[in-house]
Amino acid sequence: MNLDLFLKDREEVIKDAKRKDLSIKKFKKLIDKLRENKKIVADFTEYNPLHKGHKYALDKGKEYGFFISVLPGPLERSGRGVPYFLDRYTRAELAIRAGADIVVEGPAMGILGSGQYMRCLIKMFYTLGAEIIPRGYIPEETMNKVIDRINKGFHIRVKPYKIMCIETGEVLGEKLNIDNYVIASMSQTIYKLNKEENLNYHPKFVFIKRLEGISGTKIREAIKSGKFDLVKDLLPKSTLEVLEDKYKKGELTFLERFEDRILETANEYDLYKYLPKNIAEILEKNRPYNSIDEIKKVIPFGFTRHFKERILNLLEARIEKDLIKKYINNYPSKIKILKVKNYDN
Repeated sequence: MNLDLFLKDREEVIKDAKRKDLSIKKFKKLIDKLRENKKIVADFTEYNPLHKGHKYALDKGKEYGFFISVLPGPLERSGRGVPYFLDRYTRAELAIRAGADIVVEGPAMGILGSGQYMRCLIKMFYTLGAEIIPRGYIPEETMNKVIDRINKGFHIRVKPYKIMCIETGEVLGEKLNIDNYVIASMSQTIYKLNKEENLNYHPKFVFIKRLEGISGTKIREAIKSGKFDLVKDLLPKSTLEVLEDKYKKGELTFLERFEDRILETANEYDLYKYLPKNIAEILEKNRPYNSIDEIKKVIPFGFTRHFKERILNLLEARIEKDLIKKYINNYPSKIKILKVKNYDN
């Protein structure tokens, strides 16, 4: 992904903060035509890249209806605050080849906090008309209680060291594995949006036990070096075919940060426009910077372990805080289709 494409994404995010277009109505007409009265199943997964664990969850989800994959897109930065391994168009192709019926672009994950991103995501599910949300989970005592309460129609509230059932007030446990935490956060956000925006949204969750022994890091390292044999047992045949073909043709590109742009922002721009006040104050006080590591050293630790990387994303994107708030409030401003099964649209 070159800088021109990154800047084009940036402009789209800014436009999306200010507009609504007709793509939502057009998309709903298309879905009604394609799904043939099946229920709408929607999930969000990065597919970075799509492995057998993703394929297993996708297949389980498809048992319930027409499968829409919501793929984090603009600026190509993940919730972990780092560039995706593959661009969203390649990841969308992997999803379709693995069995998804349609892939749509999700929110700009890399510039949003976890709560902000979840808010956008649930609003997207609601707009898509998603009736079923399949989610992979890791078995643990607190999660078993969370699943039980959600299956009974209750919602979950997540606080530091306290996982609660909103309706009963019961404390279910102190903490959750990160993947399980996402499910609890989704439940909480649905409850909030139903109250705050009168969505009246009550999707059914389908809980799928995650496959063990699959390392995304190991897969990415092997693919980057062209050693596909090392991870062929971790990837579905369709993923292997797509990536090996692109690799042989020299078309497989891996995304990286634009470090010069981050340094330029940190050294020369008014950081109060883009960053929380306390972070902007610290960074401006310690200017100038000669490397990304120097910037990361002065950024304090945040609530999440990826906080520093997310601050780098904000420096890289240069989208003002007020515009990001408008982007969230206006989301989704459009539905962008990345890939459709059997044909492009």
